[in-house]
Amino acid sequence: MKRLPLLLSLCAGLLLTGCAHSRDDGPLPPKTVDSVDLKRYQGKWFELARLPMFFQRNCAQSEAHYNLKPDGTVGVLNRCITLEGEWEEASGTATPQVQGKTDKLWVEFDNWFSRLLPGVTKGDYWVLYVDKDYQTALVGNPDRKYLWILSRTPTIPALERESLLARARQQGYDTTRLIWRVSDRDIAQKR
Repeated sequence: MKRLPLLLSLCAGLLLTGCAHSRDDGPLPPKTVDSVDLKRYQGKWFELARLPMFFQRNCAQSEAHYNLKPDGTVGVLNRCITLEGEWEEASGTATPQVQGKTDKLWVEFDNWFSRLLPGVTKGDYWVLYVDKDYQTALVGNPDRKYLWILSRTPTIPALERESLLARARQQGYDTTRLIWRVSDRDIAQKR
């Protein structure tokens, strides 16, 4: 696995995200869900689409694995497969930004950079939407640079997809720039 490039890229992206704040005269931040049942949220999620970001530039298919820990934090394992068929991964921890609230989390990946500068590499993980059955979700950050459309399955019906896109647009995200999950067939053809 090529872990170092992914980890360096994740650190750089999270560093920039962690430093970003909404200006007083700027737009209101996106609205998050009232709360997230982290027990139901844990498990495997497929990334259906994302806004472009440096640390995922080589990813053709991505997935996130969340594991609720006894202390209330969430273990995070992000994995992606490149068009060349190689897996890249990064692990970390998500913690509530406000004690007792689960809609806005800090995510910090475990690597040499975060150990060198603890707390500086935290990235915003705001849950903007999760359906009642915890099968689809929208996750973003307050400055709208990052957006992920997540699902428990690698594909969803077109109507559901359009509904998620509409929700993202209502929150002020530019869905015309989304990068969509590459099909298994397309990855196999690239090898």
